Parts: sequence; structure tokens; C-alpha cells
Amino acid sequence: MSAKNRDNHNRWRNKTIGFRVSPEENEQIETAVRLSGLTKQDYITRRLLCRDVVVQGNPRVYKALRNQLAAVLAELERIEAGSSVNDELLDTIELISVILGEMKGEEQNE
Repeated sequence: MSAKNRDNHNRWRNKTIGFRVSPEENEQIETAVRLSGLTKQDYITRRLLCRDVVVQGNPRVYKALRNQLAAVLAELERIEAGSSVNDELLDTIELISVILGEMKGEEQNE
């Protein structure tokens, strides 16, 4: 039996759940997953079960943050040119600020 089919409590993960999302919702989910450092399955499971998503700083998370901040900067420059702010951008900025704030707090506690 495969270890990847078990969760942290050694329970079998043999049920499949599927749902449809819009392309915009998919992008928001993908962004949150990249910034969390978790697998998509673990991220969605934790969010659906109202569990905390704790971001562990590692090179992959830092790279995702850097890339996402570059995308935010490009959007802000576009907005400065006269476009409007969309909700997805505001959600992404809020997520990045929460993650960076918590990572900063961890560094101070060490």
C-alpha cells in the first residue's frame, strides 16, 4: 500500500472530491497554494476543514512570493495608467501581507 494515500493520522485517503471553478477562481487557488508551500490537496483540505494553513518559509515559498510580488507590481503599474483595481488583486495583496507578516514574526521569535 502506498504511503501517499494516508494522511497525518494514518487514515486512508481513498475518497475523491471534485468541483468546478472559474478560470479566475482557479488562478486565485493556484496563487494561494504556491504561496503556502503546501500541495494543492493539503491546502484545500485544510481550508475546507477550517484548519490553519501555516506557511513554512523555504526557497520555493520565497520564490513564489518574489514572483507574485512582481505580478502585483505589474498590476499596480497598469492601474496607475488608469485601469481599475480588481478584487483578485486585493485578495492576493492581502494574502502576501499576511504571509510576510507571519514570517517576519517567526524570524523575530528565533
